[in-house]
Amino acid sequence: MASAVAAQVQSNPASAPQLQRGIVKMVLSGCAVIVRGQPRGGPPPERQINLSNIRAGALARRAVQGQTDTKDTPDEPWAFQAREFLRKKVIGKEVCFTVENKTPQGREYGMVYLGKDTSGENIAESLVTEGLATVRREGIRGNNPEQARLCDLEDQAKAAKKGLWTEGGGAHTVRELKYTIENPRNFVDSLHQKPVNAIIEHVRDGCIVRALLLPDYYLVTVMLSGIKCPTFKRDADGSETPEPFSAEAKFFTESRLLQRDVQIILESCPNQVILGTILHPNGNITELLLKEGFARCVDWSMAVYTQGAEKLRAAERSAKEHKVRIWKDYVAPTANLDQKDRQFVAKVMQVVNADAIVVKLNSGEHKTIHLSSIRPPRLEGEEKNKDKDKRFRPLYDIPYMFEAREFLRKKLIGKKVNVTVDYIRAATSAMETGGVPAFPERTCATVTIGGINIAEALVSKGLATVIRYRQDDDQRSSHYDELLAAEARAIKNGKGLHSKKEVPIHRVADISGETQKAKQFLPFLQRAGRSEAVVEYVFSGSRLKLYMPKETCLITFLLAGIECPRGSRNMPSGMQVAEPYSEEATIFTKELVLQREVEVEVESMDKAGNFIGWLHIEGVNLSVALVDNALSKVHFTAERSSYYKTLLSAEETARQRKEKLWVNGIDCRHCNEVAQLTEEKERVAKYRPVYVTEITDGLHFFAQDVETGTKLESLMESMRGEIAAQPLVEGSFTPRRGDFCIAKFGDGEWYRARIEKVESPAKVHVYYIDYGNREILSSTRLAALSPAFSTRTLPPQATEYTFAFIQVPQDEDARTDAVDSVVRDIQNTQCLLNVEYSGIVCPHVTLQFADSKDDVGLGLVKEGLVMVDVRKEKHLQKMVTEYLNGQESAKSARLNIWRYGDFRDDDADEFGFRR
Repeated sequence: MASAVAAQVQSNPASAPQLQRGIVKMVLSGCAVIVRGQPRGGPPPERQINLSNIRAGALARRAVQGQTDTKDTPDEPWAFQAREFLRKKVIGKEVCFTVENKTPQGREYGMVYLGKDTSGENIAESLVTEGLATVRREGIRGNNPEQARLCDLEDQAKAAKKGLWTEGGGAHTVRELKYTIENPRNFVDSLHQKPVNAIIEHVRDGCIVRALLLPDYYLVTVMLSGIKCPTFKRDADGSETPEPFSAEAKFFTESRLLQRDVQIILESCPNQVILGTILHPNGNITELLLKEGFARCVDWSMAVYTQGAEKLRAAERSAKEHKVRIWKDYVAPTANLDQKDRQFVAKVMQVVNADAIVVKLNSGEHKTIHLSSIRPPRLEGEEKNKDKDKRFRPLYDIPYMFEAREFLRKKLIGKKVNVTVDYIRAATSAMETGGVPAFPERTCATVTIGGINIAEALVSKGLATVIRYRQDDDQRSSHYDELLAAEARAIKNGKGLHSKKEVPIHRVADISGETQKAKQFLPFLQRAGRSEAVVEYVFSGSRLKLYMPKETCLITFLLAGIECPRGSRNMPSGMQVAEPYSEEATIFTKELVLQREVEVEVESMDKAGNFIGWLHIEGVNLSVALVDNALSKVHFTAERSSYYKTLLSAEETARQRKEKLWVNGIDCRHCNEVAQLTEEKERVAKYRPVYVTEITDGLHFFAQDVETGTKLESLMESMRGEIAAQPLVEGSFTPRRGDFCIAKFGDGEWYRARIEKVESPAKVHVYYIDYGNREILSSTRLAALSPAFSTRTLPPQATEYTFAFIQVPQDEDARTDAVDSVVRDIQNTQCLLNVEYSGIVCPHVTLQFADSKDDVGLGLVKEGLVMVDVRKEKHLQKMVTEYLNGQESAKSARLNIWRYGDFRDDDADEFGFRR
């Protein structure tokens, strides 16, 4: 231990004790201190020095817990005063000392001086002078001037009746220590969050201390509110295993607070754990620990922090940005976003539900934004199974969903808002979620208008709840604490979802397409003149769904007096192709009236029960606006209307501008009618080269575009070069479902991947995004994906497809034969691919061999490995016929699944095909 504290050898004779220096970490008693060295790359070494030739009283000691034969021992008279005298004089200060004697048990005795040399104050002499220590006269040597001086000083203290030498014996100096508190919660509440003077007696780890509360001498354990530091985990055998940076965090707190005079605000006491904030003249240790990367914010105790939770979040954010200590491998949720994509101003076009809106960017693009960290109202428990036969309408059937939507609609629709992206929630597929509907990638953000956080306003009214996260999940709102506080207020005041009153019921009749109900309702709407309505949905430029608040019903409404281009739709004869400018007309109507409050004049209804009339928004007639913007033409039925002249004038103006529908001064919707009809009846074959990388057991396959193959090779080469230059730290990555990462495959190389499921650190399910294969790995074979190689630099290269025109056998053996055949023929080979039609999970395609141009799927049919899936689309009939001919050929030859003849005539389907 001699090398533990830096020794400074003075120019003394060889026989003199060596002079050493250090900093006083702790005062054990009036005659013993712990001295530490300077930290170099971690907590410094330390040693205990007992003052030679003197003795101070022993401090109180608590009985050993669990040992009935031990009991509490009180302070000896003047022991605490001696400790305090010494603590205030030397704690945290530099001292020099000499070791004069060392016992066989390792106890070291010596002299301690304040300062860098022996010219400083002699601590032992100061204690004796104040009557706080006695001199050990039994070991006095007559030729030792230092010992003689101590005796003289003691005699003077006795004469002056100081300290120990006062009359009365010093019983009044003995503390009445209180080691336990019968009701900690009441004790904390009784202090009313007022600062209490205290001395920090022990530091267990970076955020848990033992404090002596003054002046009543309560010894309490206090956990710092709002944070958690790395700790020392106790193993079954009693040993402690330190978490990374736990020792450094403990030293950081010790070096600043141990045995310092502080003030503590005791803030709460959940589950007998006292939470508090320690105030020191030099700063707030909670904020410092966060800023230096020794701690992370914790939500459960953040709510009781009285000094401003935003300060703690800001300190943690600073540590994350600088990647210090526990955040050394931190990757921000929005690290891959440009600044213009992180913060922007946009116009709200639609409220999707209580936590999502659609905004229009300055570029004209529409983007769906989800409000960060909140959950809209939803059905719970038995309510989910109630009225199963009733058509479920979430907006009206989920309690408070309508109120939440209306709050957002009235506040936001058509207005500009400030959007700050907090995180991007990765897309999930149906395969990942085990049958749960898949979700696309979600942009989650904080949306403000006029300085008001919309999510916070929703939560404070009890119209949404706050999502709880795992402590290590940073994908959350940048104003998460305000959301929690708002929810606490809503619960306390019984607002909305937290109310004990009966939930509001919205009985809204939907008479869209109900001809009889519409006939009964028509006279009321005609007599009402202009009625108030809210546009709930826009089907096309002239067809809308309206909510009538006074009548509490939904109707389908057609604009009168105009002929608007028709969009594409499914007809019995096939898909009807959209007319020119139908999409533009729909967008125009959406941007003008969707979810706005409007007035309608109902004139009549059609055979299908749809109402026909005029719609006005802020004095604008929507029919006239569409005609004026060359997105509709006047219909002859407008002649009976008072708006006829206005419509004709608008149409003439649009015709003269020669734009959109009137580009040549005539209605251009018929210009390419013949071409469209031809196109509808022809199959488009645009084969492109792909490289097949993976084939699944369900006969889906993953393929890469050959055109982008060089980009992937270049990216992988750069990524592996960076890994070689800066080797990864094994086990430093914490896997979370949905995160992108890099994974070490069986060949020893690293590849880009996405985490699909985390069973345990040893079982992490990953999907290789550039190749389509899946694997279960240990977290030690995973690492963070650098932003330079993220999916924004190069999108995932593996795309999932399935074969068009075929059915996959449900029988396991038959399916295995088909999959084995495909694996032999096309895996890890280049083919030609053409998308034929879309599917629920992935596109359905035809695949050709690159050399022979033979159809792979048709080959499977001809070999009798699969059956034909007959499609009804007219433009695909030629392909379907070719496949059916191949199937007949396989049946005639009794190949594979047809070896027992046409099993479809039997009662049972041996191979499990859908009939």
